[in-house]
Amino acid sequence: MADVVTMPKLGFDMAEGTISRWAKKEGDEVQKGELLAEIETDKATVEVESQFSGVVRKLLVGEGSIVPVNQPIAIVGTADETIDVEALVGASGGEPASAPAPEPAKPSEPAAPQIQTAGLSQAQPGRPLPSNGDGNLPGGVRATPLARRIAEDKGVQLAAVSGSGPQGRIVRKDVEAAASGIQTAGLSQAQPGRPLRPAAPAFGPAPADQRVPLSRLRQAIGRRMAAAKQAAPHFYVTHEFEMENVLEMRKQANTMLEGTGEKLSVNDFVVKAVALALREFPNLNASLDGDAIIHHGRVNIGNAVAVENGLLVVVTQDADRLSLRQISLDVRDKAARARSGVVQPADVEGSTFSISNLGMYDVDHFSAILNPPEAAILAVGSALEVPVVKNGAIVPGWRMKATVSVDHRVSDGAEAAQFMQAVAKYLENPLGMVL
Repeated sequence: MADVVTMPKLGFDMAEGTISRWAKKEGDEVQKGELLAEIETDKATVEVESQFSGVVRKLLVGEGSIVPVNQPIAIVGTADETIDVEALVGASGGEPASAPAPEPAKPSEPAAPQIQTAGLSQAQPGRPLPSNGDGNLPGGVRATPLARRIAEDKGVQLAAVSGSGPQGRIVRKDVEAAASGIQTAGLSQAQPGRPLRPAAPAFGPAPADQRVPLSRLRQAIGRRMAAAKQAAPHFYVTHEFEMENVLEMRKQANTMLEGTGEKLSVNDFVVKAVALALREFPNLNASLDGDAIIHHGRVNIGNAVAVENGLLVVVTQDADRLSLRQISLDVRDKAARARSGVVQPADVEGSTFSISNLGMYDVDHFSAILNPPEAAILAVGSALEVPVVKNGAIVPGWRMKATVSVDHRVSDGAEAAQFMQAVAKYLENPLGMVL
């Protein structure tokens, strides 16, 4: 019997998604767990795997279509069965979505001319470059969705770019390298609505103001953070941690990992310490649900990762059960996928507590806004060598400040302070994290 594939809900606040690319065509065989499509949300482009095995009998929507969550997007069945598409789609509780028809130009407004470069027209702002249905651009060029967007922004012809990704696929760094060469030669074109910023002249008038449209990611961040700040009464508790023992243990561990390509970071120790401390304070590993508090059984730590025009939170599942090395590999791999523009649903779903670490930017300390619907988030600053007082003498010491932001509807200052003491117990005696 045929199965209906629906637009997945990739995050609690997702309302719709855009079919960025179909990885399978009608008539292709697909196995459960095999890549079926790339779907663009407000936050990222997500690789979606098929939940069924069989043959792709019908793609109900085209690439570029915007589809509400839980609406049918494809049908998977056997090669020879007879399928009543209308009946099957109706039984699934929805109608197939279609790409919105373009609005006709008003008679009084002449259409804007398209910019031509070497005979190839550039894509319209906000729309993906055309595809031939298998994820390639015309001429057989393979590129990630993020690479396509950056190429569009910077006026780069993907047909002239060499790809360094799998099977020659063009990735972000390839486009940026090509754009750098174009700018050096003085041939770069500005994206409509987002002109390139010229270097400030030594003399003469200052550059004119520029209006830069908000990306979908920035709009989503704005909505979520505004809602969190307005709805949740935040309070903040800052603690200073002694970091000598963590830095020494990290140094020894990285010496042992030489030649493996792996390397532990201070953030890996912070993730593990926080995960273990949350076992002792389930009220902070929680979310508010109406008039009840949900204490989550799993400790899933979200890490904020800086990406193009914003940030994403990638999630390490069951961080309290993982070793430092496993945490390091998990965060590194998921952060790399986030920065490349293509993540998997499991990469960004299910966090119960988040960490925002700006330590690599020489930040002393800061406060973070809650990541709804979580009850708390930890903002981590830099580990710095500073003067400290020991036994009445001023000596050098390594210290790191972190601030926990907590929803006052869920917890209070005393519990937050005790939680920070528990984190300190692990960071200042890191051997306890591996025993």
